[in-house]
Amino acid sequence: MRADRLMAILLLLQQREQVTAAEVARELEVSERTARRDLDALAMAGVPVYSLQGRSGGWRLVGGARTDLSGLTASEARALFLVAGPASAATPAVKAALRKLVRALPEPFRVQAEAAASSLVTDPQRWGSVPVERRPPRFLDELQDAVIRGVQVRLGYVDRDGAETSRTVHPLGIVAKGPSWYLVAGTGAGRRTFRVDRVSSAEPTGDPVHRPADFDLAGSWREIADEVDRRRTPLEIQAVCAPDGISVLRMMLGGRLEVGGPTTDGRIEVVIRGHNEYMLAGELAWLVEWLEVTGPPGVRDHLASIGDALVERYGRNRHEDGGSPG
Repeated sequence: MRADRLMAILLLLQQREQVTAAEVARELEVSERTARRDLDALAMAGVPVYSLQGRSGGWRLVGGARTDLSGLTASEARALFLVAGPASAATPAVKAALRKLVRALPEPFRVQAEAAASSLVTDPQRWGSVPVERRPPRFLDELQDAVIRGVQVRLGYVDRDGAETSRTVHPLGIVAKGPSWYLVAGTGAGRRTFRVDRVSSAEPTGDPVHRPADFDLAGSWREIADEVDRRRTPLEIQAVCAPDGISVLRMMLGGRLEVGGPTTDGRIEVVIRGHNEYMLAGELAWLVEWLEVTGPPGVRDHLASIGDALVERYGRNRHEDGGSPG
C-alpha cells in the first residue's frame, strides 16, 4: 500500500501547497514516523518536494507546483474509483486510501470519480440456475458511463417474451448479480431494473439524471433482491429449531431463513421460504435432528410421507441384512 500513500501525499501537496508530517499522518491514518519516511522517500526519488524548518514549516512542492502530479486522465480516475468503490471486493485498506485520494483530485475529475465509486454493486449470489455469461453484455460500458456522468439514456429493451420497447430512463447504478448484469434506473413508472444483456440500444440524451438525494445503490439493490426472492419463494413455513442447528440452517438456506425469538422449551422460532410444499419438505427432511415444522399442515404431511417411504425402503433392507430393528 506504500505506492497508494505516496500518491495520496502528492495529491495532498497539490491541493494544499504545504503539509506537515502530522497532517499527512492524520489523513492517511499512519504514524508520523511513517509519514516522514514517505515524504523523504518522495524527495529521494526525485519528486520536486522540499521541507521547511521552524514553527511554520512543513513540506511543499518546488515552485508551488499545481500540475496534476498523479498523471491520471478523467477516465483513468473514474476507472480507479470504480474498481475500489464501497461495494466492490477491494480490501478496506485500498478503499480507505482511495477515499483520501478523491479529496485531493483536481476538481474536474472529482465529481465523476466519486460517482464511479458508488455506481456499481457486486452481488455474488446467483438466482437459481442462471446460465453463465461468458463476456460482459454489449451495452455495459455505455450504461455505466451514463451512470457516472449522470445523463439520461434512450433505452431499447427486449423483455422475456421477446417484445421490444423503447423508453427514456435515468440510470442510477449497475449491479453484477452472479454472472448477470442489471441496470437500476428511474423511469416514468418509478424505479425499475433492467437486465443489461436484454438492452438492444443505449443512446445518451445529454439531459441530466434526476437522482433522489437519499438514493443508495447497495440499499436499493437489497430491496430489489429481497422482493425477487419473495416472488421466487412464495411459500412460508413456520418451525422451531434447536439452538445448535441455527448455524446449519443459515448455511443451507441463506436469505430464505428468518430467525425469531426463543420458545418456552429453549428452541428458536424460525420462518423458512420455499417454492412449494413438496420441494421444501424434501429439502428439510434431513434436518429432523434439529428442526420441527409446525405449519402449514401440508408440509408436515409431506414430511411424514417422506419418513414413511424412508422406513419402508431402508428399514426393510436393514432387517433383511440382520441389523437391529431399532
